[in-house]
Amino acid sequence: MNFEKKTLFLLMALAAIFPLLVQDQYVLHITIMVLFYAILASGLNLVVGYVGEFSLGHTAFLGTGAYAAAILSTQYGWPLWATIPAAGLLAALMGFIIGGLTLRLQGPFFVIVTLSFAEVLRLIADNWIGLTNGPMGIAGIPQPESLVDASTLESKQFYYAVVWLLLALTLYLSYRFVYSNAGRAAVAVRENRYVAQSIGIRPLNYTLLALVLGALLSGMAGGFYAHYISFVGPEVFRFAFMVSMIIMVLIGGKGTLVGPLIGALLVTFLEEYLREAKELRLSLFGLAVIGIVLFLPRGMMGFVMQRRERMERKKTASAMALKAKSGRPA
Repeated sequence: MNFEKKTLFLLMALAAIFPLLVQDQYVLHITIMVLFYAILASGLNLVVGYVGEFSLGHTAFLGTGAYAAAILSTQYGWPLWATIPAAGLLAALMGFIIGGLTLRLQGPFFVIVTLSFAEVLRLIADNWIGLTNGPMGIAGIPQPESLVDASTLESKQFYYAVVWLLLALTLYLSYRFVYSNAGRAAVAVRENRYVAQSIGIRPLNYTLLALVLGALLSGMAGGFYAHYISFVGPEVFRFAFMVSMIIMVLIGGKGTLVGPLIGALLVTFLEEYLREAKELRLSLFGLAVIGIVLFLPRGMMGFVMQRRERMERKKTASAMALKAKSGRPA
């Protein structure tokens, strides 16, 4: 079992026992938001960290999933266990469509077009009153029947369990992708697209696969968000969500599976702690990102893994030197 896999198991085990140790509703709410953002950041990390394409339109998948769950629940009576997978599948379809149109572009062109798609969907949600209720949004999303007579604490514990399962599924799918041939091909495209093409790798296929998987995960997170908050409005497409996801991936460490989890934990708690600072907190986050980019370009987890690799290389070199020395004739 590699270091990253061990760390993921440890973090998920700690998250599993957390609600058994903490009964404070406010703390549970913040932790639920940490797990929710960890799913979003993990989905974005597949595109930014492993493919190397900087997408600014990931909120399109979050919003698509949130609205899909809200509409299916309020208008058609679908339960939570059905709306969340449906939200993910619809977002994945949206990812396939957007990816097919945009992934042939590179660099700033890809960034601008993905941002434009998210803005188009926001405008649709804001103006298609018959479907989305326009700026008023969709309120009163039904809660599961098991929560009708439940206390607020029990409701928090229920949603904590749901988002924990979604994060576990996210990490499982991400791990299977990253350590598969498709994931290795995606990393090859990230490192050098033209060299990857020269050995038979089709960049569009693997970048599209990563984008669709990231969209699936973000869509399910959006479906969960709709049920948990019990309201969905055009603001789910707003750029603030995108900024939070980007900061989480950069601070935690892009191109690692653990990084988005660390980033989600730090950023969510810092946002809550700095809430009274209002506009000043954006400046503080900006300074944090600048510092990370300058001094820790691989993020916190990337730095840890880099130090670990150096230590392992030194141990290996020392062991080989000792073996060579002991093998010399006296």
